[in-house]
Amino acid sequence: MKNIISALIIITFVVSCNEDQNKLEKEEVQIVEVKDSNDTWKAINTNEALIATALMAAPKENRDGCKVIGYNVDGEFVTLKEGTNELICLAEDLNKEGFSAACYHESLEPFMARGRELKIRGKNHQEIFDIREQEVKSGKLEMGKPGATLHIYFGNDTIYNPETGVVKDAIYRYVVYLPWATSESTGLPEKPKGSNHPWIMNPGTHKAHIMISPLPDVEIE
Repeated sequence: MKNIISALIIITFVVSCNEDQNKLEKEEVQIVEVKDSNDTWKAINTNEALIATALMAAPKENRDGCKVIGYNVDGEFVTLKEGTNELICLAEDLNKEGFSAACYHESLEPFMARGRELKIRGKNHQEIFDIREQEVKSGKLEMGKPGATLHIYFGNDTIYNPETGVVKDAIYRYVVYLPWATSESTGLPEKPKGSNHPWIMNPGTHKAHIMISPLPDVEIE
């Protein structure tokens, strides 16, 4: 009789353990499914999404006060969000491949606006460069304050997390404008020495700038 009772106790214990294990495995599967769910990412296809992703180009502490401009979902170039600080964010253009948003100091706006105007008129990259070069030299066009910075947030994917504004696999690049600067005047090389190293691009021109490309695996808020 004692042996029978003992056997029943063991069977009950084993069944209970199996049930607990099965329950645990189901919970683990559910957790993995939630973690890997594609529901996290949404298409950038609303004005709200354009604003949220454009602001990601700005430093975190400045985002609330940034002005956001760019093409809305109807294809009109408008002010998507009014600003209260010195930074302007340029939203993603939905008609272009991949994703690209930017944020820059307000003193650069005349230079940036002139570039957009010339592009609309059908000018290519070199023509835009040459025209702005001559206009900056003549004093017709303001290049912005020396050291004015452009923040670029870009990538191949066009989906984002609505809760955070993060664009899938997007990375950062920074440009610090120093008109007419050269390698000799700054001590910077004209080519990067390695990943994450600053260098000077377009030296000796109106568009001379320090280029900084953080490593892709560096987490930036």
